[in-house]
Amino acid sequence: METSSPAAFVNGALLRRYIGQKVRAVVQVIRSDIGSVIGKSTDEQQIVIKGSPNQPLTIYLEVIGIAETENTIRAEVWTNFGDSFDAQNYNELCKLANGEFRHLFI
Repeated sequence: METSSPAAFVNGALLRRYIGQKVRAVVQVIRSDIGSVIGKSTDEQQIVIKGSPNQPLTIYLEVIGIAETENTIRAEVWTNFGDSFDAQNYNELCKLANGEFRHLFI
């Protein structure tokens, strides 16, 4: 596992803390356009993912990339997470990874 440049686990609310840094987020795809995907974060906020995935998208998608604004990520890695996903549990993971247990996460 690459640890020299870890990606912070974020939801929509946490994204603004990491502008200019590498992040990872799971979104529910709302729509896909040429060059971008509009998704709903695990805390129900809209996020724009810039870039073009190299495969057809499933309903849930993890992206790793650079947070450009408080609601935009420039994607480097796209990973399909399938058509069912427990967004609430992932949202809790994001809170833990950015809260009192931050030291447990790279």
